[in-house]
Amino acid sequence: MPDQRLPHEGDFAMLPERERHIAGYVDALPEGAAMDIKSLARSQPLYGQMAVGSALRALGVAGHLRHVRCLIGEGGQVRWVTRTFWSRIARDNEWWEAFLAAEERGSAPQEAAAPLPPWVPTDPAASEASASVPAQPPVTTVPQQRTAEPEPQPEAEATVDRPSPAFLALARLGRTDSRLALSAADCAALEQAAAEWFARGVDADYLTRVLAAGLPASVDSPFGFVRRRLRDKIPPRLPAAAPVVPGTPVRRLIVECTECAVPGRPEAFRDGLCRPCRQLDPA
Repeated sequence: MPDQRLPHEGDFAMLPERERHIAGYVDALPEGAAMDIKSLARSQPLYGQMAVGSALRALGVAGHLRHVRCLIGEGGQVRWVTRTFWSRIARDNEWWEAFLAAEERGSAPQEAAAPLPPWVPTDPAASEASASVPAQPPVTTVPQQRTAEPEPQPEAEATVDRPSPAFLALARLGRTDSRLALSAADCAALEQAAAEWFARGVDADYLTRVLAAGLPASVDSPFGFVRRRLRDKIPPRLPAAAPVVPGTPVRRLIVECTECAVPGRPEAFRDGLCRPCRQLDPA
């Protein structure tokens, strides 16, 4: 992170106690450490996932962090991964927009070198020498003896159908937050809707984080609640990786809402939040 001063005891003194504790913990993490809600809640004992999620949201509003999705890989082997940029100094929205724009420019892949032309011998003497080499006599193959036909192998037992990634992600929601506990029948009924998220390039962690973000104090019908979120918060379809035409820019970095993880352009977010989440902000 540019212009990052050395750590100081009073760096986060203006933050509330919970946010001050989470900020100090995150600030001490090494570069590249996991900063998702589950990892932070598991690695420090004072606050659970709900408290950590609320604290990260507040730290985003305060200007200390932004969540983004980055396109990594080349050619047909590309995937989106979630990253968190952390700043010890609280930054305003204009600074973050400029930083993320520069980060996207720096993440663009370098142009591949032009392929070398096919090799052509330039030494006539070498060509004449290769032409003067006598041809080798044809190789005579020796017929092999007939062997007994191998006995047929028994057919392998049919493998048991394994749950799909969408089904497993739904089944694990209740372990992330008991308010979203689903039965096996619920998971089967919602499996196709969740599979559509996977078809749009997200993984199980992303799906879980979006579905469990900002839950009300109680959920009367986990099935209905999850079904509605699967429909309302489904991410946009990202274009398939295609050969890049020279001069055509490709977006390789998309900002995520700190609250609901919906992706979008940097200018669509204020204080790290999308418009719907800003409207729900009690402040």
